[in-house]
Amino acid sequence: MPDLPWFVYAMLLAPLGLILGAAAYKTLQARAAREWPSTAGKVAVSNAEVRNVKVMDSDREDGHRFEERNFANIVYEYSVAGRKLRNNRVGIGEDRGNFEVAETVARYPVGAVVTVYYNPLHPNEAVLERDLPKGMWGCLGIGTAIVIAIVFGSAIGLHQISEFVSQRLVDPKLSPLVVGLGAFGVVVALFALAVQRQASLARKWPVVSGTIKLSEIEEYRAAPTERETRGQVMYQRKVSYSYIWNKISYTNMHASLASNVASTSSWLVRKSTSAYQDGATVKVYVNPANPSEATLEPSTSFVWILWFFVAAFLAGAYYLAVHG
Repeated sequence: MPDLPWFVYAMLLAPLGLILGAAAYKTLQARAAREWPSTAGKVAVSNAEVRNVKVMDSDREDGHRFEERNFANIVYEYSVAGRKLRNNRVGIGEDRGNFEVAETVARYPVGAVVTVYYNPLHPNEAVLERDLPKGMWGCLGIGTAIVIAIVFGSAIGLHQISEFVSQRLVDPKLSPLVVGLGAFGVVVALFALAVQRQASLARKWPVVSGTIKLSEIEEYRAAPTERETRGQVMYQRKVSYSYIWNKISYTNMHASLASNVASTSSWLVRKSTSAYQDGATVKVYVNPANPSEATLEPSTSFVWILWFFVAAFLAGAYYLAVHG
């Protein structure tokens, strides 16, 4: 086992811990909801709506950003002890949007009679579905085992690879740097392959007509580094557009498959990304398996930038290995 500080492993496993903690909290909520009484209710509103969702983003100074996401807005009415109430919470799980919007709207049409489970202590808290997805903990268990294997396996593997490589270099002291550059090159190459595959699939998605709601360059400050009290000013293309798929309206903010790419140069962002006129009609490629996912540009030149970095990392590793 490599002699790494404990907090390195803690940082690598922290996201997994947060996910498991959230799952445990939701499981306790689901168990409590099983004891809630039920009453008959009626669906008053059933449609798709767009909401601004706060998303954690460690790359930004504020630590978050806002995204427009699609939600199934199911408003139902029910009565408890003669008091008429309204709610729009469907399930006990956390709905972060862009998931099963059409399916939920179809499951709860306007006028449908539903069973409402409500908190007897706070009757305004209610749900229509009080069970968590089947097999959730099984999937989390498998995912946990995989993450732990990757984290510790990578640490041990990279340590052994570094020792193996050091015996074959002109300067053995450069072994960690050579291995690090090679590992970065492999990781970026895998990401580039994933982007290429996604682009290949997106080009086959059905096309519908959409309308540009907003097209601008967003300016924000990056998270500060150890050497800086404030982060650099960053620029990113922000495009919002709406479209209709199977009679349901959706909104998306990803014009391209690499729409999250940011730069310190506003000129570079303007030159490397497509500008759209507000109100313009555009072709939207929609993922039929999840219509909340769409793009205006299924092909992206960003992948060639990734391959350039792959070549640079591997060339750097080779040069250090051969010349020291």
